[in-house]
Amino acid sequence: MLRFVLLLCLSAIFGHAADLKPGVRSTITFQESPPHSDPLELKLRLSAAETPPTYDVKKETFDILLPKNYRASEPYGLFIWISASDKPTIPAEWEAVFADKKFIFIGANKSGNPRSVFDRMRLAIDANYNVRQIASIDHARVYVSGFSGGARVASMLGVCYADLFPGTLCCMGVNFYTDLLSADGKQTFRLNYLPHDEFTQIAKAQCRYVLITGEKDFNLPNTQAVFENGFKKEGFKAVELMNIPGQGHTPPKAEWLKKAIEFLDAGK
Repeated sequence: MLRFVLLLCLSAIFGHAADLKPGVRSTITFQESPPHSDPLELKLRLSAAETPPTYDVKKETFDILLPKNYRASEPYGLFIWISASDKPTIPAEWEAVFADKKFIFIGANKSGNPRSVFDRMRLAIDANYNVRQIASIDHARVYVSGFSGGARVASMLGVCYADLFPGTLCCMGVNFYTDLLSADGKQTFRLNYLPHDEFTQIAKAQCRYVLITGEKDFNLPNTQAVFENGFKKEGFKAVELMNIPGQGHTPPKAEWLKKAIEFLDAGK
């Protein structure tokens, strides 16, 4: 009887994945959050004084895209997107990169800049946990990413939750946990969070980071300061800065996404 109930549960879980059509963006919901999303866990990892608001993943929706060449028998990378707006929008040309590099894409709805940073983190953590339950995931290729304010949240997750996200890709926005001076010494960028030392050490030794900015991106000085006086100065092992000529504060083209993923993959 117990075996029968277990088989029914597994059928329900994997049947949900079977409903997803490769190459077609779909909406998905989840029923469970891992302990990593617990309010006390968030406060500990961020050294936060504030208490996270009430949150229930069952009330949230996510957009998910299996690549066109998806095969359930193969392990895939997982690309978790934190949008700056309510919709997890990405450039259409990125989808070909995800197919070529064998990545499942997922992004939460209503995870934009107006949302609590705690919720935005929990949505990414929950996506990470739940997609692993319904698909074969290469744990070394789980990357968290975002644009602008979403990239800032991704950068914090990439350090505070280094045990869950081995790779982080920040597009036109990044936070750090120390005060930083700009290259010309005229600006000071204040710390945004205080990660627990245990996870900072994991991040320094084992994780990979790509910071994408642009020649005309207003976040260029901040990003350069985080790269030089933050990640490099603090001894992070694998960090790359990509400064795109002529690029403003917009998501990078597919060729830069591909380069970023290749850097992250090379260090896995």
